Amino acid sequence: MSYRTLEIWQKARVLTVDVHKMSLAKLPKLEMYEEGAQIRRSMKSVRSNIVEGYGRRRYKPEFIKFLIYAQASCDETTDHLETLWETGSLTDEPLFRDLSARLDILGQQINAFTQSVEASHRPGPSPSIQHPASGIQHPAP
Repeated sequence: MSYRTLEIWQKARVLTVDVHKMSLAKLPKLEMYEEGAQIRRSMKSVRSNIVEGYGRRRYKPEFIKFLIYAQASCDETTDHLETLWETGSLTDEPLFRDLSARLDILGQQINAFTQSVEASHRPGPSPSIQHPASGIQHPAP
């Protein structure tokens, strides 16, 4: 199994390319090096944090931590996109709405995936064995 099979990574991958292209083709030159650079970095961070978390999946708290970083970077990317729209740097409304909707969906899916990982990897009560003679509970080996 690979991180490449994760739907959240696949969506982040496509969005990374689309955000990158938008930031180079649809923004004024000044913004390509200001907010454009920021939105490219934050979107790439979503993708990279999913990969890094997956690589640490044997250490569940680490996996969850990087999924939370991916969620935060997704939120940051949305904020950069909204800033570009609100300042008039991005004027292509259909593109803005498309990227915004896809970022919302990705954020929801990262959140659901994180909750799934948390739920499936919570430490439960340790199994124990009751000693037949004393009735004392002992942790299972």
